[in-house]
Amino acid sequence: MPFFERISIYLAVVTVMLASVPSIASGGALENRLHEAAERGNVAEVRAVLAQGASVDARDSSGATALLVATHHNQVAAAEALIAAGADVNAKDRIQDSPYLYAGARGHNEILKLTLAHGADLQSTNRYGGTALIPAAERGHVETVRLLIAAGVDVNHVNRLHWTALLEAVLLGDGGPEHVDIVRQLVAAKADVSLADAQGVTPLQHARQRGYLQMAELLAAAGAKN
Repeated sequence: MPFFERISIYLAVVTVMLASVPSIASGGALENRLHEAAERGNVAEVRAVLAQGASVDARDSSGATALLVATHHNQVAAAEALIAAGADVNAKDRIQDSPYLYAGARGHNEILKLTLAHGADLQSTNRYGGTALIPAAERGHVETVRLLIAAGVDVNHVNRLHWTALLEAVLLGDGGPEHVDIVRQLVAAKADVSLADAQGVTPLQHARQRGYLQMAELLAAAGAKN
């Protein structure tokens, strides 16, 4: 191929590449604006940026979508706008959080309801191999536990620590009224009261060891054995 022809082809390729740079930069800027608007709960800006062509499920440096960012900050209206625009409620970041899982774990119930109504994967698990129900039970989120049980999350799912929601409510709870209520809910939902941890210690044994008498009574009444 003659030298001048090669130069012409090279220049044409460079021209095409340079022409594409503004659109790439613009797209990145749009998606940055989307994430910032989601964090602030600026619904008008969320809608405006989406209308300008921002990808609704674009990721930031942590792998989070704008919907997950909105969920982090419990920005309900922004989350609703993003979900209405087709945001994936199950899209996970680099540490395996999704909008659904994070809302459940943190007790962000309004966003949780939105995710449950828009395709939340009830079998999805976090980085510990747990469902949304397990951290909700651990942290004493009474209404969140009620929502997740009603949605059909497996009450006997075992995470990588070999703990169920019931075990975490006892082991990591404080024995107070919220955790007692959660144990009551889990028992009513037919949680296996005899399912032990990796060392063979049952929820009833843990409750008695910690002096959680109300929990122990609930578990014993449900047929838990020593």
